[in-house]
Amino acid sequence: MSEKKINWSELSPDDKLKYEIAEELGLLEKVKTLGWKSLSAKETGRIGGLMTKKKRYMAENQNTAVSGPSGTV
Repeated sequence: MSEKKINWSELSPDDKLKYEIAEELGLLEKVKTLGWKSLSAKETGRIGGLMTKKKRYMAENQNTAVSGPSGTV
C-alpha cells in the first residue's frame, strides 16, 4: 500500500490534534499507510484519552489567560 498525503489545511482542529498525538505515539506511519482502522482498540483509546487530556489542558490555560492567575480580571 502507498502512503497517503495529509492535507493539513483541510483538517479540523480535532483531526490535527489526533494526527499530532498519533505521531507522538509512533503510530503516524501506520495510520498513513494502513488507515485509522488498522489501529488496535488500545491504540485508539490511548489517542482518544490523550486528546481529551490535551483539550482539557488547553481549555484550562485559556481560562487562566483570560481571567488572570488569581481568577479575577
